[in-house]
Amino acid sequence: MVLTARGAEQHAQGTDTVLAWIDVALALGMPGKRHAGYGCLTGQGNGQGGREHGQKADQLPGYRMIDDPAAREHVARVWGVDPASLPGPGRPAYELLDALGTHDGPKALLVLGSNVVVSAPNAAHVSSRLAALDLLVVADLVLSETAAIADVVLPVTQWAEETGTMTNLEGRVVLRQQAVAPPEGVRSDLDVIAGIAARLGHELATDPEEVFAELGRASAGGRADYAGITYDRIREEHGVFWPCPTPDHPGTPRLFSDGFSTPDGRARFVAVEHRGPAEPVDPSYPVHLTTGRVLAQYQSGAQTRRVRELPDDGPFVEMHPMLADRIGAYDGRPVVVTTSRGELKAPARVVDTIRPDTVFVPFHWVGANRLTNDALDPASGMPEFKVCACVVTA
Repeated sequence: MVLTARGAEQHAQGTDTVLAWIDVALALGMPGKRHAGYGCLTGQGNGQGGREHGQKADQLPGYRMIDDPAAREHVARVWGVDPASLPGPGRPAYELLDALGTHDGPKALLVLGSNVVVSAPNAAHVSSRLAALDLLVVADLVLSETAAIADVVLPVTQWAEETGTMTNLEGRVVLRQQAVAPPEGVRSDLDVIAGIAARLGHELATDPEEVFAELGRASAGGRADYAGITYDRIREEHGVFWPCPTPDHPGTPRLFSDGFSTPDGRARFVAVEHRGPAEPVDPSYPVHLTTGRVLAQYQSGAQTRRVRELPDDGPFVEMHPMLADRIGAYDGRPVVVTTSRGELKAPARVVDTIRPDTVFVPFHWVGANRLTNDALDPASGMPEFKVCACVVTA
């Protein structure tokens, strides 16, 4: 089995890299076999489920595309609206952030549980775009760096205080049931969205099971078909695999056992060419910078940095002894990493498990993503988080 995580995707040619891995899996006959195939791990809980049901601005539930007339007709019928009232494809995430406060961009933004001040590439630029908004509202369970600059902060429930489903890498839909009651006055994200809808003259359900049933109807007939999945079935079967088009369908624990989603059922190889990073090293910036995670922190660290039992020693710069010797750096002493977008000062960690031409900085603290490149993959819109050119000085 081939499993990749963010490292394969977060490049300006990440789509090509994923396609190349799929080519490898196809050449080895992996897809459709037990305990084999290719999988891409998402970076946060239910990242898989969100992608299946319209989390991206060019999609509708069930892995349908928003510019597909048949998909628009189906989903509009479920929602009881005119298909023409559905918008066209929206901007990819970073392009949306880049457009904030501009003459043809959004003037107000509602952020649900995202800490873009820390997590967005070229983060200083993103912070300036947030400052240009007429209104910034953040709904979160902690006062993140993004919430701290918001005009309005709405406290909302966290995962243990609400019920919902999650979909894992293998396509199994599982139920996460409420474990504890939220503090008085704290609303769920569903409540917040329904409250906005009510002020716009529309009534939306706020019961998670009712919303999930609607999602099943909206995804019916799509590639990620949840129509036959119910909360009761998930409880009884300890998870149900999509596609599951009817209540009596057993679900699909393994895709591609009989064929692929092509007219003749046969897979297609896609030839790709390696292009290298969007920002190659040069004499002014001779070192590669890469970012990633550490075990004790999660995502932007907004939650985990508040847990006293977890080590929180701030950002660091991991480098090889050869690079440390060349620039006069010492383990534990500060170094400065500079790119064309900004700089970061942090202690050096000298290790022999990294390439001599590369430094690593974790992204859980403010600073790392002020350095990263906002070049985008032309197909996915994914920024090139994982590599850019830098210079390191002691």
